[in-house]
Amino acid sequence: MSGIKFNHVSKYYQQGANQVVALNDVSLSVEQGEFIAVIGPSGSGKSTFLSIAGALLQASEGEVNLNGKVIGDLKEKDLSKVRLEEIGFILQTSNLIPYLNVLDQLLVVKKMAGKVTKREKETAKELLQNLGLETKMKKLPEHLSGGERQRTAIARAFMNNPSIILADEPTASLDTQRAHEVVQLIAREVKSRNKAAIMVTHDERMLKYCDKVYRMEDGKLKPTSFHLENLK
Repeated sequence: MSGIKFNHVSKYYQQGANQVVALNDVSLSVEQGEFIAVIGPSGSGKSTFLSIAGALLQASEGEVNLNGKVIGDLKEKDLSKVRLEEIGFILQTSNLIPYLNVLDQLLVVKKMAGKVTKREKETAKELLQNLGLETKMKKLPEHLSGGERQRTAIARAFMNNPSIILADEPTASLDTQRAHEVVQLIAREVKSRNKAAIMVTHDERMLKYCDKVYRMEDGKLKPTSFHLENLK
């Protein structure tokens, strides 16, 4: 399959004599071109869920299938390759490198995998143009607005042409207008580039840009009663 699939995934932590259930029997499929949101209170398991989806954390039970590969079967070297080549991360803060300009923020992703080609430089420029950053390519992060920094982070997430996009509270540091712009951009790029995407968010105003919404409570993931059509 293409996309990502959770099959009865659980995650446990040991705290002294007690076992804490962070994720409880989660099953979910996200196909290419599908943008889903996961909402829920702090401590409900959203971060654990996203970390397992991003191959940053191993499940205690169950199976995560990413583009036909079972993540739990991979060695650390192969997991690192999956994270670099197949998963694009968009975090709460843009996490840009302070001393790199906007264009180099994207190219550094390619440098991690080897030499940067002329074609890859053109790809980076095209991504930045698509996200309205064509005049900012030589700017350092300190000279960008919050929205521009987050758009740069979105472009960087798509730079390696990953099949999965994971967004962790991508609007947390933005005002309302910028927040809408950023999530609209993510949704647009997910659809136009046929990616599978998961966004964890507290901001219910952003749900109208998603195809499906799930709620996480006490480690359990359930479809919500949100009527997305009424939000749009």
